[in-house]
Amino acid sequence: MKRINNRIYLLLLFILSTIFALSAQGRKYTVSGSIRDAASGEDLIGAEVVIAGTRTGTVANNYGYYSISLDEGSYVLAFSYIGYLRKEVKVELKADYRLNVELEDDARELSEVVVSAERRNANVVTSGMGSEKLSAKAIKAIPALMGEVDVIKAVQLLPGVQSTSEGSSGFSVRGGGHDQNLILLDEATVYNASHLMGFFSVFNNDAVKDVTLYKGDIPASFGGRLSSLLDIRTKDGNNQRYAATGGIGLISSRITAEGPLGDKASAIVSARRTYADMFLAFAQEESQRNATLYFYDMNAKLNYRIDDNNRLFLAGYLGRDRFGADIAGMGFGNKTATLRWNHIFSPKLFSNFTLIGSSYDYYLRSEISSQLSQELTSGLEDYGLKADFSYHPNPVNNVKFGYQFIYHVFMPGEGGGVGPESIAGRISLPKEFAAENVFYVTNETDIASKLKLRYGLRYSMFHNVENGRLSNTMQQLEPRLGLTYVFSDLHSVKAGYSRTVQYIQLASNSSAGSPLDLWFQASETVKPQLCDQFAVGYFRNFGDDEYEFSSEVYYKDMKDVVDFKDHANLIINKDMKQELRFGKGYAYGLELMLRKTNGPLSGWISYTLSKSRRRIDGVNEGLEYRSPYDKPHNISIVVNYELSSKLSLSANWVYASGTPVTYPTGRFKVEDSYVPIYSARNEYRYPDYHRLDLSLTWQLSKPGNRFSHELNFSLYNAYGRKNAWTIMFRQESDRPDVSYAEKIYLFTFLPSITWNFKF
Repeated sequence: MKRINNRIYLLLLFILSTIFALSAQGRKYTVSGSIRDAASGEDLIGAEVVIAGTRTGTVANNYGYYSISLDEGSYVLAFSYIGYLRKEVKVELKADYRLNVELEDDARELSEVVVSAERRNANVVTSGMGSEKLSAKAIKAIPALMGEVDVIKAVQLLPGVQSTSEGSSGFSVRGGGHDQNLILLDEATVYNASHLMGFFSVFNNDAVKDVTLYKGDIPASFGGRLSSLLDIRTKDGNNQRYAATGGIGLISSRITAEGPLGDKASAIVSARRTYADMFLAFAQEESQRNATLYFYDMNAKLNYRIDDNNRLFLAGYLGRDRFGADIAGMGFGNKTATLRWNHIFSPKLFSNFTLIGSSYDYYLRSEISSQLSQELTSGLEDYGLKADFSYHPNPVNNVKFGYQFIYHVFMPGEGGGVGPESIAGRISLPKEFAAENVFYVTNETDIASKLKLRYGLRYSMFHNVENGRLSNTMQQLEPRLGLTYVFSDLHSVKAGYSRTVQYIQLASNSSAGSPLDLWFQASETVKPQLCDQFAVGYFRNFGDDEYEFSSEVYYKDMKDVVDFKDHANLIINKDMKQELRFGKGYAYGLELMLRKTNGPLSGWISYTLSKSRRRIDGVNEGLEYRSPYDKPHNISIVVNYELSSKLSLSANWVYASGTPVTYPTGRFKVEDSYVPIYSARNEYRYPDYHRLDLSLTWQLSKPGNRFSHELNFSLYNAYGRKNAWTIMFRQESDRPDVSYAEKIYLFTFLPSITWNFKF
């Protein structure tokens, strides 16, 4: 306990000394306020404020709030955001000044469908690296699987990010596992982001406002995963007028409604449902007609502005998948809720207090007969609170600090026989509990006119909870460091280091993940995973910032990596920890990206060269082997072209090395049966993966109409590539001593059409 207290005191001393040192710089006045969309009132996350004619400025936080402290005098402040008209305001600064700004949409930038930062050369001049932002407009432009626009499918096209399998919502970042990604929806953790067994994600693009992926330089205010943070923020609701958007597709429909609730509040509600099960009513077999196959989800958000210094947000998500037939069925779903209070203590000090709830659960049933009727349920719940502060002492320093608490409830599984005639027994694994406490502080500063520094420290503690008491405390200091040298507005070099720790792990026999995966906590016998990541990058813009080039090199050193012995049993296993194996891992790679940010033709080309390895005692005889996410080559090409004011064409082509796999290489006979002999772990690969998707959007309404609508035609896998989903080895029926490989693929050509509307 003494070591824990010493670390807390050290961190608090670091926070206070940083704040006091930055505050003692003489009298300055502060301009602060909110930056919003003039048409909808939505906060513009990351909008830029610059003193005209200088590089001095700041950016709006996740709630559109900005603050900049200056000497007394006359200034012209320039406000800008991608896709909006730049606005300049003259300010005579003689006292602290509140300035709220509304930006108008730039109708000339209709072609803006790119991954982008907030300013056109932000990729060059801002500190930090290894992060990408996606707008809802960018995601919408990418060809959709079965007509469903998907956040995670768009994320999978970024450099350093790979899909874990065909059509899956699982993704691997820089050689890490799909469970090593922290996915947040309005600050609440989403533990399973998939619908329809992974073919779609749980995020409805109509409700999404901002998506940011951090691949390495994760801010100190976030943690708990080794590889990445996917931070998704939903819209606050139009506070200017009532509006609705939606779409009707071949397998799903969606509707979003938003509008003001009086002078101080606004709300948004979004819903989506598939109806593939409705077509089953026309099936010939009665068992198929009675089958269940659908998912639904709902987003809702209420935004209430008490006054200029206080604001409340209440947001929630509910989603569910159901699959079933006469003899079997399953279901799974997520629920999240967040209550946030923004409070401005002073023009320089902004705070956000959040209460968070999140849960994931699944069930599985089998009813082959009354004697063989069984069921299984499992789940996980989180309850937490956060207190985050932003302090802006002067234009060249931005301090953030805070505290976070999370209480975990693990429900490993309960199930067995159902009904009095079932011959199966019942088993119930006891619930497990854990608590996390986190303190953090970070500062972003300009050391010189060309040199920027971002440094931070995160102190995390994880406690097992037994009989209501904390036990077995684990703790870790997680430093973060980033350095940027700006040669000019056109090119820069960046370097970064981060340490991340993961206290909860995922038990899964599949690299792609499945709804039946099981989360479990670190303990006396299961150490938390640890990762040290180093990265260096060069960033260059061309052609008046119309073209952006970036190259990043990274190295990840991972300790206490978790894997499982061959043929591990992970479902309702009292001794599951006996199935675990621990060791080391590493990954390194090169990421290249070239993108065009505006004009009739826009898009990007990315290439990733990478390697990911593990060495774990008890796996592969203790020898080094490929991780399941080792794909040396990965290419993504994304193109959007405006053929006319009414027609636009989008395409993406992806290529990736085959997924590592363990194949049988021989067999031996035991009595009348043949037993396979397997290769070394992940010694072979599936065939290389590649696919072309096309999309054509036809605007059916005239520009400026209140009601607008369009038709979107998408073709997934346009040239019908039969990519391997899995490969099975079977014995010939008439010659059991001869086996053959059988490739199973999911899709060839997959067309879809969706009618979208907005009013």
